Amino acid sequence: MARPTEIIVVPHTHWDREWYEPFQRFRLRLVALLDEVFDRMERDPRQRFTLDGQLAAVDDYLEVRPERREQVVALVHAGRLAVGPWQILLDEFLCSGENIVRNLERGLNRSAELGGAMPVGYLPDMFGHIAQMPQILAGAGLAHACLFRGVPQRVHTHAFAWQSPDGTAVRTEYLPGGYGNAAGLMDDAALVTRRAADLAARLGAWRPAGDDTPVLAMYGADHAAPAPEAPDLLAAAGLDDTRLRLGTLAEYFASQPTGVDGLPVVAGELRSHARANILPGVISVRGHLKQAMGRAERRVERYAEPLAALAHDTSVQRFLDMAWTRLIDASCHDSVTGCGCDETAEQVSARLAEADQLGRAVCDLVGARLATTVPRDGHLLFNPTPAPRTTLVRLDVETPPDGAVGLVDADGRTVAAQVLDRARTLLADDVVPAADLPGVLARVHGRELYGQEITAWSVSAADATLTFQVARHGDPAFDVEDVRLALAAAGQPDRWRVLIVAAARATVAALVDLPALGHAAVRPLALPPSAAAVPPPVAAAVPAPVMVTGRSVDNGLLRVDVAEDGTLRLSTPDGVGVDGVGRIVDGGDVGDSYNFAPPAADELVDKPRAVRTVVRHDGPLVAVLDVVREYRWPAGADVDAGSRAVDREPTTVTTRVEVRSGEQFVRLRVEFDNRCDDHRVRLHLPLPSPADTSYAEGQFAVVARGLSAEGGGGEVPLPTFPASGFVAAGGPDGSLAVLLTQPTEYELTDSGRELAVTVLRAIGMLSRNRHALRDEPAGPQLPTPLAQCRGVHAVELAVLPFRGSWHEAGVLEAAEAYRHEPLSFPGTAEPTVALPAPTVGLAVDGPGVVLTSVRDRDGRTEVRLVAQTPADTTAVIDAPGLRGAWRADLLGRPGDPLAVEGDGAVRLPMRAWEIATVQLDLA
Repeated sequence: MARPTEIIVVPHTHWDREWYEPFQRFRLRLVALLDEVFDRMERDPRQRFTLDGQLAAVDDYLEVRPERREQVVALVHAGRLAVGPWQILLDEFLCSGENIVRNLERGLNRSAELGGAMPVGYLPDMFGHIAQMPQILAGAGLAHACLFRGVPQRVHTHAFAWQSPDGTAVRTEYLPGGYGNAAGLMDDAALVTRRAADLAARLGAWRPAGDDTPVLAMYGADHAAPAPEAPDLLAAAGLDDTRLRLGTLAEYFASQPTGVDGLPVVAGELRSHARANILPGVISVRGHLKQAMGRAERRVERYAEPLAALAHDTSVQRFLDMAWTRLIDASCHDSVTGCGCDETAEQVSARLAEADQLGRAVCDLVGARLATTVPRDGHLLFNPTPAPRTTLVRLDVETPPDGAVGLVDADGRTVAAQVLDRARTLLADDVVPAADLPGVLARVHGRELYGQEITAWSVSAADATLTFQVARHGDPAFDVEDVRLALAAAGQPDRWRVLIVAAARATVAALVDLPALGHAAVRPLALPPSAAAVPPPVAAAVPAPVMVTGRSVDNGLLRVDVAEDGTLRLSTPDGVGVDGVGRIVDGGDVGDSYNFAPPAADELVDKPRAVRTVVRHDGPLVAVLDVVREYRWPAGADVDAGSRAVDREPTTVTTRVEVRSGEQFVRLRVEFDNRCDDHRVRLHLPLPSPADTSYAEGQFAVVARGLSAEGGGGEVPLPTFPASGFVAAGGPDGSLAVLLTQPTEYELTDSGRELAVTVLRAIGMLSRNRHALRDEPAGPQLPTPLAQCRGVHAVELAVLPFRGSWHEAGVLEAAEAYRHEPLSFPGTAEPTVALPAPTVGLAVDGPGVVLTSVRDRDGRTEVRLVAQTPADTTAVIDAPGLRGAWRADLLGRPGDPLAVEGDGAVRLPMRAWEIATVQLDLA
């Protein structure tokens, strides 16, 4: 190729907010670096700087140096400092699609406050890229992407058209050699000309014939500032026919065309190992962080925000903003990934816990306000899914003294219920000296005693007994002074018997009809005493009662049999059957937080030494069996010798098997106390038919993947992949879908005969200098003892056998139901108040249409939908009091109005895989 006529050299730093040091220690270095850079830019107007595409670095700096804000604004306005568009550089596979959108939205808004965002989807160091990123960037008004990792071998030019599943494409700049491909350009003043010539040759080789646009050279590295004399060094480089000049990344893209015509097309996700490491082991390391991320995102996205928006309660918005701050911060590509030091992981864990707590606080506040219309012996139930459903809820209810339980809804219909547990009624039975009675009465706070409220009390002088009766709601007229007076009048026995008796309560499972994204209420139905003598009349009301026979469970839709080795046989009425589901396989892992590596002489343990099955609940609404398997796992590994330890740790793995009425899938909870190091534990699920393709739901898409991954970039391409909502695979004799609640690693193994889901990766090193499956270190070789994940570890998932294609077999609907249990709120109104009628919040229908967000947007209710289907479809949105509807872009900017039809519905045609945002005016 001819030498380029111009090279735009972009001074920048790649800033890991937290990684091998915790956040505040990295921030100390950030402040020092930016002080130096901004001082230099103030003295020399030729200086340019690109601040890594993330506002987090600016915010972290200005929190310490608020006096520098005006200088930052001036530099941004002058085009010399490029900031944004992201709030933080995320890991795209380990957070939700909605988290990605909010990250970009917040980064663009914050950048606008400082003078404007760099109009480039800069993705320099993410460990691969999701399929829908082009549509996300285009939806936010960004015409360019710029990235490094994951680009396949077939790309031979610096620019290509990256296409999302819906067909949206953005012009994408590939960075050959990475975001530091010109990092050493000015290390030695005497070598700048020679290195510039080499750079021109290297980067020019990526320019196709006829492309005479400037070449991009990224002059920067991790946590480093450019040379202060960079403008002078470039001016003196003296290359024939090639001009070198400093510029920002925004200035480079201003020199490039915005369209994709004529560019080679790359469709879908970018997870190739061909040109750079994508470090796939981060998907499964420190699994508790992935669990916490999934839990907190779900709490905020699908419970707190919709509940507040549909209740028109704007008083909680600040709580939601704080929750999103923590979720976005935790999504950083060295944070939720777990590939940092132990201190970083602890901070991320705390951040995610706070996000979850903030979401729960919003739910509690809004739910309590809604529950003021429900009598205090009842419960208000919120359905987070946008379709009506008959679903199981667990409630704590007061029961008659004989223990019979029944529930009733607002229409007076009996609700099927099953007792799961009964609470103790005798809370205390003590004999105390009379002199200690003041201390006993001091335990009463107002009318509260032992966490409940006093409903009645008595003093019996004949047998020297003081009795308190307590319940969830007590007698407002109670006064402890009356008890003191009664004791004084009873004389002076030397010793008193003190009884605290609680009202009978039970935890029940109930099968309740709930409206779409709305709420309904139930309350206990007092049954006559004779009802306790016969089986409760609930079986007739159960559409598919669950039956337990020995080690088998059947609800008419799915049969589960526990085999002698503790694995499961699943079978359906339409003939799909599979044996061996749930086999536990423990193997060695002498890798690090970035990449799995088995020992050279690995030992796999998959056969238990003993198995037993315990029935916990036997239906008719829910059946629960515990399958308890005992193993002896190697205690650790000898990394240098490449083998597992001889010493063994006895390990008990309990798999809780739960089958509910009306559900076509079995819920599993795998739990064990991990007392071993340097190992990987996987749950194996044989398929009804071998498969050469898996389908994994992630960020706004379901991605098809094969049995292998493209290699060539210094990293062995293991075919372990991420999934967030589900992964499905199978063939003509049937398929399995594994339903998930968190980002999870899986692999299609044994030539496509099994799915293996990683339950645990326990490793002890951030990165290893010498790694069997990776050529180069991925970071410093630092011990990470907490990444061994010692202690009790539990993973929940569900398994759905089905026939046909995933998008026609109800897998999306099953995943939605599994991930989103109803919420319950205790009523607070007087017992004489009638139950309120069910209230519909918002209904969404349409083949393959998935709801991802409901939020308040300046007084309108904003709904985000995704057509997760390979065929075009139509979304139907219906809500009470719907007065108007508008399309909006991904940032919430209103667009064209939508027709509200006579039935009060909005019909929105959607192309396959389209992400659509709609704003509604609700009365």
